Amino acid sequence: MSYEDSARIINDDIFDLVNEYFQHEKNGRNNESRVDFFDTYKNYFVLTDDGSYSINSKEINHKVETLHTSTGAISESFEKFIKPMKFDYSKDIAILDICAGLGYNSSAAIADFLKHSDKNLTVDMVEISKATFACGILVPSPIPEHDITKKAIEKELIAEDYAALSLEKAEIPKNININVYIEDARQTVQRLDDDTYDAIFLDPFSQNMAPELFSVELFKEFRRIIKDDGIIATYTSSAPVRAGFIEAGFYIGLGPIFGRKQGGTLASPNPLMLDWSLPRNDEIRIALSDVGIPFRDPNLNSSSDFILEKRTEERHLARHNTKISSAVKTPIFLGCEMDDEKLKRRVERNLEKMNIHSTTSSEANYIVEVENEYSEKQDSENNSTNRILEMKKRLKKVKEGN
Repeated sequence: MSYEDSARIINDDIFDLVNEYFQHEKNGRNNESRVDFFDTYKNYFVLTDDGSYSINSKEINHKVETLHTSTGAISESFEKFIKPMKFDYSKDIAILDICAGLGYNSSAAIADFLKHSDKNLTVDMVEISKATFACGILVPSPIPEHDITKKAIEKELIAEDYAALSLEKAEIPKNININVYIEDARQTVQRLDDDTYDAIFLDPFSQNMAPELFSVELFKEFRRIIKDDGIIATYTSSAPVRAGFIEAGFYIGLGPIFGRKQGGTLASPNPLMLDWSLPRNDEIRIALSDVGIPFRDPNLNSSSDFILEKRTEERHLARHNTKISSAVKTPIFLGCEMDDEKLKRRVERNLEKMNIHSTTSSEANYIVEVENEYSEKQDSENNSTNRILEMKKRLKKVKEGN
């Protein structure tokens, strides 16, 4: 199986139907317009609460999920990827949209830009699956700016000999430049220029399906291509993703909560671009637990399975050596009295292996002392990243007996 086939996330049935339709379009045999196609196969798409459509994923661990929250696909784009940004609309703006999918995130960015600026906007959209991009031109546009995105996608699908007909009528404004890349985002990113982007939208389906798009090495490429005041937005609250951003040289903060119980993640080279801290227990687990081991892809070409396997091995080696065991969420009890005697025994067995003699010992209190300065509002010094790095240093000292 090719990487493109394994990375493609949309449901097998709609994938096959879309490919068949566009093959007929190329051969001049399609007997229905693209609108008719959508009307015929509407049941394969998912109507979300704001009236925009999503698509079902292929079956993963015996479950099928939608690519967007049921609360609203286009609303999710505005809430998670546009509202956290701090664009200076007196200047030209450049955005990199990774796993661009149906084009909603880019469309939301275009809508926001046209509302606030008469400067120039560059949007680079990256998506590995032609069929997924094709679904973006088949679904009804939830906002007018999606028609602009559709036009750019259609042009590239024609250039790639996937589509044949130029049916999208929207004009792309002269001050908007959209580049569409249909390939592995890891390869695209390595060709991009330094200090280019004001924002990066990182929107793969999940870190367990696509850990290669959440690796430390890819984040280091992001650090190279993003501007010093740029912001990366992603929906995930995953500990390895957040740890990976820190290892790659980013500050991290809490992203908006929309359609989920937890907020996503924002990352920036500049801590002043991030307003809100991660939850305290998230900071502790990232700093001290083996769940804070990031994904690694040294040559930016490993398979998902290989990356997941290597992280599992690294977690095993780190547990009780450089990291506290994540079992029963052990680190979050540091500095706390525990009433549950059974749980306390399990927690303190894990702590003993790291030279921490109890949850309330001097070593425990020393490690998490920095959390006494916790504030939901971040600044240049008192922020999630600095607290996480300080706790990591203190754990190392305790383990080494220093």
